[in-house]
Formats: sequence, structure tokens, C-alpha cells
Amino acid sequence: MTSMPLRAPRASRSNALHAGAWWLWALGLAAAASRTTNPLLLGMLVGVAGYVVAARRTDAPWARSYGTFVKLGLLVIGVRLVFSVFLGSPIPGSHTLFTLPEVPLPDWAQGVRIGGRVKAEQLVFALYDGAKLATLLICVGAANALANPARLLKSLPGALYEAGVAVVVAMTFAPNMVADVVRLRTARRLRGRPTGGVGAVLQIGLPVLEGALERSVAVAASMDARGYGRTAPVPPAVRHTTTVLTLGGLLGVCTGAYGLLTAGGAAYGLPVLATGVVAALAGLRLGGRRSVRTRYRPDEWGVRAWLVAGSGAAVAALTIWAASYDPAALHPGVVPLVAPEFPLWPAASVLVGLLPAFVAPAPPASPVVKETPQ
Repeated sequence: MTSMPLRAPRASRSNALHAGAWWLWALGLAAAASRTTNPLLLGMLVGVAGYVVAARRTDAPWARSYGTFVKLGLLVIGVRLVFSVFLGSPIPGSHTLFTLPEVPLPDWAQGVRIGGRVKAEQLVFALYDGAKLATLLICVGAANALANPARLLKSLPGALYEAGVAVVVAMTFAPNMVADVVRLRTARRLRGRPTGGVGAVLQIGLPVLEGALERSVAVAASMDARGYGRTAPVPPAVRHTTTVLTLGGLLGVCTGAYGLLTAGGAAYGLPVLATGVVAALAGLRLGGRRSVRTRYRPDEWGVRAWLVAGSGAAVAALTIWAASYDPAALHPGVVPLVAPEFPLWPAASVLVGLLPAFVAPAPPASPVVKETPQ
């Protein structure tokens, strides 16, 4: 009896990965990025996210957003460096690269300077800080490129359904508007008309806005026909309990997340975060009683979803543990200026994030168009 190799199946409507698993995986990578400023580890996190996106994204419009988030991350790094050059930095250092003309400021603006000496230490610190924020954005972009927003809406609790609909409609209309602009520009170019200038922008913008309004009216009519906005009556005690649990849970989540992101709050961060999550989930569960909608063929949370979400959680947990026992490796110093080390165990934990590229269902193959001989 021959054993068949374990391969991920082709994604279909019945076996598509739960959208929440992609978000949990991406948030795990983002949590790992928030615990380090080592550019080597941040680069590995970006590489892991990019590889998984390249291996598992589809041809849907939202799947093209990853490149935009990468460009946004590079822009964040550039802006952080520009601010450090022109507005200075409290980081001391002895390696002066160049000196800019300094603008004199009044006495009430002590501690703030514009121009002056630009040191290598402050630029390296700004580069590390900007790279961490850019990695966070890229991880969020990976979730946007992999998770189907419509399927994510189906998995939201009933209390968040209306807000989720608004977000999904906005995310769906934006790619359609971009596609309309590209189509109209191509049509004008084929007709020999200019595609630049104020006149061309107005002639392209009016049809785009008209199409967006027509789609909005059609979506509103379909939502009204399906009974969108109906609510079921609930007792006042349940409403008050829902409000207390939801607000208290969100406050606990914010406090716990702040504790995990700071060095001194690691002791209370995890218990407060867990308590807040439980309270918020209970509030959402009670709030869902107002919703009278039903789910048609709800997405199942299977073994592959557990593996994808667990890989992101493992990356976050191992990186947080590594930051506690060897903080110098995850936060290279800039005073004195030293080259960042390549920590082996944190780097190996980052590679766990590659698991979705092998266990998640593969996107359907694109149809091959055969050319007929002339």
C-alpha cells in the first residue's frame, strides 16, 4: 500500500480557509514585530508574510492590496528618517554625518530644534523605529490580501454585523472604482484623447462617480429587500449587561495590550488581556440577540484553520519569550553604534509563520488560454 504525500487541496467554496484564521496569523506576526527592532528579524517577518501571500492569494481585487501596504511601509520609513534629520532626536552620539542650518526658537520651545547636527546614531534609531512600524503595516496588508472580506463578514458576531457590512461595502467599492478609472483611461487612450490634466480628470471622474452612485443604489435596494436593519426586542437588563460587558472588555483588551507592548507591564498584561477578551466575547454574545439574521452555509473552523492561526500565535509567543531572556539580541543598541546580531532561536521561531504556505488550501489555478495557429 503506497502512501500519498500530504498536499494542500485546491481552494473551493466548501474548503476555503476561515478568514479569521488569516487575521489571527497576521496579528501574530504583527505582535512579534512589535517586540523587536532588530532589522534582520523584521526583514524575516516581511519575507515570511510576502512568501505566504505570494503562495496563497487569489486573483480577487482585495488580494492586490499587499503591494500598496509595502509601499506604505517604505513611505513610513522615509518619513521617519526625514523627521529625524530635520527635527533632531534625543539620541546622543559622536558620529556626526553633516550639519544643517539650525533655526533659532524661542525660550518656550526648549527641547525642540529644527536643523543642527545630524548623527549616525539618530538615523539608525529612526530606521529601526520606522522599520518596526512598517512591518506592522505589512502584516496587516497580508491579512487584507488573504482574507475574503465577504466571508469574514459571515463569521462576525451578530452584534457587529451592521458595522461589518459598512466596512465590507467600503472595501468592495474601492477596488471597483479603481477598475473603473483604469477602464476609462484605457478607453480614452484608445480614442486618442489625453488622459492627464484637469479636463481629463473631470471627464473621467464624473462617469466613475455616476457608476459608484448606481452601485450604491443597487446595494441599498438589495439590502432593504433582504430586511437589513431589523432587530429583535430584548429586555432592558440584557441591553445594560451587554453594554457593561462590551465596554469593560474592550477597556481590558486595550489595557492588556498596552501592558504586553511595554517592558514593565508583562506581569499584568496577559491576565488583563484574557479577562477583557472573555468579557468582550460575552458582551458580543448577548448583543447578538438583537440580530434576527441567519447564516447560510457558515464557514467551518477546521484543522487547517487551527494550524494557520496557531502558527501566528506560536511566532508571537516565541518572540515574546525570546525578548524576555535575551532582550539585547532583539533590540540592537545604537549608542554605541553596533551591528545588529542574528539571533538563531528567534529567527527559527519566525520561520514557523511559513506553515500556512503549505497547509492552507491553494488558490484555484488560472485558466490557460490556448493560442490557435494562424
